[in-house]
Amino acid sequence: MGVNIYNSEGYVDPTAYEALKNIDQEIYKLRENKLIVFICSPFAGDIAGNIKRAKSYGRFAVLEGVVPVIPHLMYPQFLVEDNLEERQLGIEMGLILLIKCREVWVFGNQISKGMALEINKAKKYSIPIKYFTTDCRRIGG
Repeated sequence: MGVNIYNSEGYVDPTAYEALKNIDQEIYKLRENKLIVFICSPFAGDIAGNIKRAKSYGRFAVLEGVVPVIPHLMYPQFLVEDNLEERQLGIEMGLILLIKCREVWVFGNQISKGMALEINKAKKYSIPIKYFTTDCRRIGG
């Protein structure tokens, strides 16, 4: 923790020190206790339906107490899906986020090409994968 009991002028400031120390500890607890998971679900095809389902998967993840990462909800907000270069850029950035996550949660009974790419990347980096139905019931152990 990088909190100093001295203020910027060099005087002891125990009130500010305690307040900043408490904030620093709270941030540390948040970082340590929250599992960051990558949400893997279809996007292409029925885009409107898939967006709606991805939002429900994100809500489910939050209610499970984890921090969801859902690139296919974020990047289409400013990248053009029909532009192959921008689509590829979004996929690559999503894969970078994936390797920062502690788990991958796969939703649905069909695996798209994009999902297969994400699942293979998770396997390559030994990131645990959990499978769920479209109504968020866990499949397997």
